[in-house]
Amino acid sequence: MRLHRLSIFSMTALLLLASASAQSAPADASKPTYKYIRVGNNADKVTKPTPGIAMMGGGKDLDAAFAWLCKRANGGDLLVLRATGTDAYNPYLQGICSLNSVATLIIPDAAAAHDPFVAETIREAEAVFISGGDQSNYIKYWQHTPVQDAINDKIKSGAPIGGTSAGLAVLSQFVFTALNDSAVSKQVLADPYDKTVTIGDNFIHLPVLNGIITDQHFAKRDRFGRFVVFLARILQDGMSPNIKGIAVDEGNAVLVDEKGQATVVGAGTAYFIRPTGKPEACKAGTLVFKNLTVYRINSSGTFDLNSWKGANGNTYEVSAAGGVLSSDKADRSVY
Repeated sequence: MRLHRLSIFSMTALLLLASASAQSAPADASKPTYKYIRVGNNADKVTKPTPGIAMMGGGKDLDAAFAWLCKRANGGDLLVLRATGTDAYNPYLQGICSLNSVATLIIPDAAAAHDPFVAETIREAEAVFISGGDQSNYIKYWQHTPVQDAINDKIKSGAPIGGTSAGLAVLSQFVFTALNDSAVSKQVLADPYDKTVTIGDNFIHLPVLNGIITDQHFAKRDRFGRFVVFLARILQDGMSPNIKGIAVDEGNAVLVDEKGQATVVGAGTAYFIRPTGKPEACKAGTLVFKNLTVYRINSSGTFDLNSWKGANGNTYEVSAAGGVLSSDKADRSVY
């Protein structure tokens, strides 16, 4: 009888252990974590797209910029790439674009970025758009993966590409990666080596954006100060001997055609910024950086990225010293 009671106890313990083990077992690692949602025709349509770059400053989506990007897809398939979020772009773009299909591919981690389906889906698109969100996710999860390779292969083949907010931030050669949270102008002007100033490079390869860093939500979020810091750090740290910047306001877009000619759409402003030399001082707790040339345009102006010259805009200079920015304009404003 005693042996029998011990056996029942042992069996009960084993069952409890098995149950606990089952509850704590990890999720099936083989299950894909990406999400793919497509509207329009299920069968791919191969067309000959026209290259171009739609750099959108964030905020409310701009119909004119998306219509421009869609037109360059030439009736093919447009793919929206995200790390988080929903397929909300699908019905929006289907309503303003004449395309074979619009699809959203959500790639939330490195495992998804290595899934063969993900890279194959990118390669089949005629146009690619990278949504807003947190650009650190794109750098952490997509860089050095087949996703990065597939995007760059599409660009080489002539596909147009666009991005808004965080999606714009990663289009240029140099990228504010936001790996230590967002950088705030007042804080980083006081200390250009603040931990939030994290800069990477060579995620997406667009030749016309080589030697350039971008920023977005520019005037509304008062980002001129941090942008000057990004330029200073790239020069001071030897990342590039020549660096330029393109910053875009919310509700605004800079559209760059296959010849490197930029036009602005929307109600806001775009800023094309070029240092005239290295910072006089750039170290922990100190930034002195003078005479950065700014060319400011709105929808009445154009800009040639090859010659770095604009038309129908205005030129002024901005300097940083003592933790503040100033300009040579009569009111000293930088925007």
